[in-house]
Amino acid sequence: MEQSILNSYNEAKRLYALHGIDVEQVLEQLAEIKISLHCWQGDDVKGFLNKDKELGGGIAVTGSYPGRAGTPEELRRDLEQALALIPGRHKVNLHAIYADTEEEVELDKLEPKHFENWVHWAKEQGLGLDFNPTCFSHEKAKDGFTLSHPDKEIRDFWIKHCQASRRIAESFGQALGQPCVTNFWVPDGYKDTPVDRLSPRVRLKESLDEIFSEKIDESYNIDAVESKLFGIGSESYVVGSHEFYMGYALSMGKAVCFDAGHFHPTEVISNKLSSWLMFGDRLLLHVSRPVRWDSDHVVTMDDELLEIARELVRGQLLDRTHIGLDFFDGSINHIAAWVIGTRNTIKALLRAMLEPVETLKQIELSGDYTSRLALVEEFKSYPFGAVWDYYCAKQGVPVREGWLSEVKKYEQEVLLKR
Repeated sequence: MEQSILNSYNEAKRLYALHGIDVEQVLEQLAEIKISLHCWQGDDVKGFLNKDKELGGGIAVTGSYPGRAGTPEELRRDLEQALALIPGRHKVNLHAIYADTEEEVELDKLEPKHFENWVHWAKEQGLGLDFNPTCFSHEKAKDGFTLSHPDKEIRDFWIKHCQASRRIAESFGQALGQPCVTNFWVPDGYKDTPVDRLSPRVRLKESLDEIFSEKIDESYNIDAVESKLFGIGSESYVVGSHEFYMGYALSMGKAVCFDAGHFHPTEVISNKLSSWLMFGDRLLLHVSRPVRWDSDHVVTMDDELLEIARELVRGQLLDRTHIGLDFFDGSINHIAAWVIGTRNTIKALLRAMLEPVETLKQIELSGDYTSRLALVEEFKSYPFGAVWDYYCAKQGVPVREGWLSEVKKYEQEVLLKR
């Protein structure tokens, strides 16, 4: 480790210690946090089942940056490259369409065997796996409805797919010794205002009840349900609204997924986290960056990311929260997007951990709002960057922008030759 990094770290550690912050303990805690990297950033949400079909479900990827992964092997290799530049030990989040098999298989017939190569790879890499049924980009979803479809035959297809997905997730948890978080999101909704809002929600609830009727040990699989306010093709009405899934998850003991881009453009999720975890046991985060709508931009160190991190740290909510990423930018290097987004998410958590939370709480409780504001503002310029540099060096990954040259080298040697 460079002496300059160590010197800066020791000075930062001294400053934080003045406020009772044990930096070494903070870094130990940070190293235990797993971020789930979403595989679909690596190939623009194409997948390997029915990969020639047009992307649907209100999802759009813009840009045509060269080198996106075209095979499971390429995607795994790209993920390895990204993970080598990110401090800590993490997870990879798969969608069902990323099955690695030569067999022609429909979504409702998927089995754990179709993901064996992913499990073997995760074991070798020391990673966990998360999972998602893929209820989009399919003939049976082309009219915008899946689990709430008025046609029972179509509903049954998607129910069977989601049931198969839970069994696959359970096999991940058993094989890798850590729970797989399985997230259920469906694109169901109307472009214009419907007459009947209730009936599709009744059908969605019945479908979910059937999906979750099979008992699966939560030590292997954790179910989460994800809401959305609107999407392309469902601007006026989404069946799986925030209120619907809040009620469903609370009554059924499921986790709720808050996606940072799935709410009103002026609405944030950071203020919702403590409220949910007062009543629900678990939370899944999809950390993304909306720009006016659910546009899934790469996560940057913006105010909302910091507020999300602070809410989790200040409320001691990290042990009940599963953090995953969800963005897909086809306009920049696919690996750089993973690295930027994941490093920023970890960095935000570090910044939140390096605040004198207990002191601030005591000041607030005493009514000294002047000191509260002063300390919060002063800590924004405390030398967290020196601690971050030390953490990266200690974890054996590049410090500061040093990772970028590695990505550029990989681009020249691998990505541009595809």
